[in-house]
Amino acid sequence: MSSITNSKLGALAIMVALGSSQFSYAEDNSLDGVEKIIVTGSYLEGYNAHSASGASRMELAIKDIPQSVSVITGAQLQDFQLTDVNVALDTATGVNVERIETDRTYYTARGFDITNFQIDGIGLPLTSGNNHAGDDTAIYERIEIIRGANGLMTGVGNPSATVNYIRKRPSAENNIQVKGTVGSDNLYRIEADGSYRFNETISARVVLVDQDRESHLDRYSRKNQLAYVFLNVNLTENTQISFSHSYNNSDATGNLWGALPLFYTDGSATNYDLSTSTSAEWSNWQVVNNNSVIELSHSFENDWRLRATYSQKKADEDSELFYVFGTPDSETELGLTGYASEYILDDKHDLYDAYVEGDFNLFGRDHQLVAGFNYSKLSYTDRSLYDYTTGNGSPRIPNLNTWEGKAVFPNFADGEAGSDVVQKQKAAYFTGRFNLRDGLYVMAGGRYNDWEVVGESYGVERDVEDSDFIPYFGAIYAITDDTNLYASYTETFQAQNELDINNQQLAPVVGESKEIGIKTSLFEDSAVAIFTYFDVQQTNLAIADPATMNLPPTEQRFIGSDGIGSHGFEFDLAGEILPGLNTSIGISDFSISGDELVASYTPNKMVKLGAVYDIPQVSGLSFGLNVRWQDDISRKQGLVEEGFANAGDEIVTRQDAYAVADLLVKYAINEDISINFNVFNITDEKYLTSLYWAQSYYASPRAVSATLSWSI
Repeated sequence: MSSITNSKLGALAIMVALGSSQFSYAEDNSLDGVEKIIVTGSYLEGYNAHSASGASRMELAIKDIPQSVSVITGAQLQDFQLTDVNVALDTATGVNVERIETDRTYYTARGFDITNFQIDGIGLPLTSGNNHAGDDTAIYERIEIIRGANGLMTGVGNPSATVNYIRKRPSAENNIQVKGTVGSDNLYRIEADGSYRFNETISARVVLVDQDRESHLDRYSRKNQLAYVFLNVNLTENTQISFSHSYNNSDATGNLWGALPLFYTDGSATNYDLSTSTSAEWSNWQVVNNNSVIELSHSFENDWRLRATYSQKKADEDSELFYVFGTPDSETELGLTGYASEYILDDKHDLYDAYVEGDFNLFGRDHQLVAGFNYSKLSYTDRSLYDYTTGNGSPRIPNLNTWEGKAVFPNFADGEAGSDVVQKQKAAYFTGRFNLRDGLYVMAGGRYNDWEVVGESYGVERDVEDSDFIPYFGAIYAITDDTNLYASYTETFQAQNELDINNQQLAPVVGESKEIGIKTSLFEDSAVAIFTYFDVQQTNLAIADPATMNLPPTEQRFIGSDGIGSHGFEFDLAGEILPGLNTSIGISDFSISGDELVASYTPNKMVKLGAVYDIPQVSGLSFGLNVRWQDDISRKQGLVEEGFANAGDEIVTRQDAYAVADLLVKYAINEDISINFNVFNITDEKYLTSLYWAQSYYASPRAVSATLSWSI
């Protein structure tokens, strides 16, 4: 287990001291100011989150939002040890986590990439459309997923989904929780989470994590260190200001760049051991993220509220990577070549957001209005270096089944290329929720975006300017006190960074997104069920150019599609459906048209189930089951070459339908101490993580962990 740094030990000691001190303010309930700034959602124990705000800035009951929304609650995150955002989003209705490499992940919903990720309701699209190294969930109270287009709050984006991370803030009572985890693949993790109220004015929340884990993959391991501080100050009874900062260091060795070849020269499928890896023994990828936020919140006497936020996020990446390409011979296992690169990235996001929200009366009825503006700037520079002179930059690879990653370290001094790009977005947005008659509410609004990109990337100018107004319309009608019908419509706009075969940036994506559905509260408001039908149409969405699909990722190019659409339904049920039984159920079934490649490698049917039952006969004992199932996927890989009996036959990689099940046993020894036993992939299912790219690797086999939690 990696040691915690001295600074972290010092902070942890302070937290323990705070937690063990006299809680002289614990019974003082004058924390109205702290509650008022939590504008991004409310938290309840269990799996029913009741409300969300990521779709409109308004804190509305989930059944009153005219979009399909689900929430991964803190209880779910803790029960099933969903400590990484990738495994957390695995449980979300309609979300597909595409693990293309060990430290690079794409996310899709409704057949389109998810690129919009918010923190407390604000954020920017992922720089390259994917997430590097993952994120630890220890600092999040819960995760909202707003499916479909969310152009009102996020500006440009795909009609897939928006993921809104709700951070932990100081709680009403002083407390501290320390958790330690050990498990398969030499997993060691320690986590401390403390909240302290110094006086009626100042309160703080601190989270520290140190984790070290190896892998089922040969040579791969990753260390994670996280530190998070949130300081809240009540300037007056109605005015609060907060300062927060998070530091996340991911240090991976033996990581993949690319993945395993999936077929032989004769067209037959490869079938490597689970542990097989294409990484060199010196491969490494370090990602350091720093995120600072200043937030001002004020409540006016007339029930109007102001919130202003400045956020700065910096990412520093340094990696030495090794890619393997080619097609092996089925008898000799030869035919593969290595490709080495050093990659460095500096990425900086600056984001300003301010809005007012409140109620007003018109024609004898109460309505709500949100109006705000947003300015963001993304600056990134990256650099790639290669070895074209010593021969170590592109060595021949022996049989992968026996290769131990022993490649001579290259001299990264050739072919220097990179990017220096600045993206700016200015936006103004508004939305109103109008009470037209008893039980009928209409939400209408829009967002004007002005988007500008200036700079050069790998020798190609990336200058582009676009602007557009994105309208939004939604309606909710209460057919009973517990059941609402809803419909919504929005247009979409997405500037694209992908390059075509001539190294020119593709034109923006445009389209329409429509959905209708029904939402109902069940079991005396202890659960919410949602059924949604959606229809999405887009034009000019970037798809892989078949002529470059087999090239390394940096050399792949794209074409604009004539039209891509998807339509289907989603069902979501979350809450306590029986006494002591908390459940989260998600079912999605949709069809993609206009892109055969995307339609084939995207699972069209997915089922997600999470359930925890408190055994009434044994106080403190709970059992849980977490299951995800997807239907079969495939990817066409070209034709068998001449020289084989089946020359000209189409090569198709297939991943059969599969289910992955996790088990939980939880026992609360007393009100302060509990222990979790988790078993992951209990059936030891062997499956490919993704067919998003032409390569893939195998997911983790059965694994176990034990977590001891101590609350003070």
